[in-house]
Amino acid sequence: TTDKRRIPIPHHRLSPLKRQWLDIYTPLVQHMDLQVRMNVKTRSVDIRNSRTTTDTSALQKGADFVKAYALGFEIEDAMALLRLDDIFLDTFEIKDVKTLHGDHLARAIGRIAGKDGKTKFTIENASKTRIVLADTKIHILGSFQNIKVARDAVVSLILGSPPGKVYATLRTISARMKERF
Repeated sequence: TTDKRRIPIPHHRLSPLKRQWLDIYTPLVQHMDLQVRMNVKTRSVDIRNSRTTTDTSALQKGADFVKAYALGFEIEDAMALLRLDDIFLDTFEIKDVKTLHGDHLARAIGRIAGKDGKTKFTIENASKTRIVLADTKIHILGSFQNIKVARDAVVSLILGSPPGKVYATLRTISARMKERF
């Protein structure tokens, strides 16, 4: 049986996809034994099992990898979805947390990003996740536990917590995580 997946690519990710196609295509074909093609007409990437595909989860992992890239993650970060089993992708919108409009929404996005992206990087490093801010959507890539830590930090920023307070909370959580391992 040849199962297929079609991953739609948004307009703004089409050019980067074409530029980095070889880097996306290679791991899917060589390591996951999948058949891949870029369908320019429908603006999507089609993936299917080949005769040599042995891993039953290869198709799903490949689809998740391309979807993560389409959402705006770097190839190196999205590659974790292919290599590791317990890596997930979580997406939510700011309005899922709190209904904000106009300047209030812009300030909330600004709080999450921080000056020169400092707050976002701090959350990423403390929680060992990767975060993409796409307008009002927030995508988080990481293990289940780490996604929860990052989401809690982002949610408290949306609700109006000052970044300093969120940093302090992250410090105590990451110290606790280090003790565990």
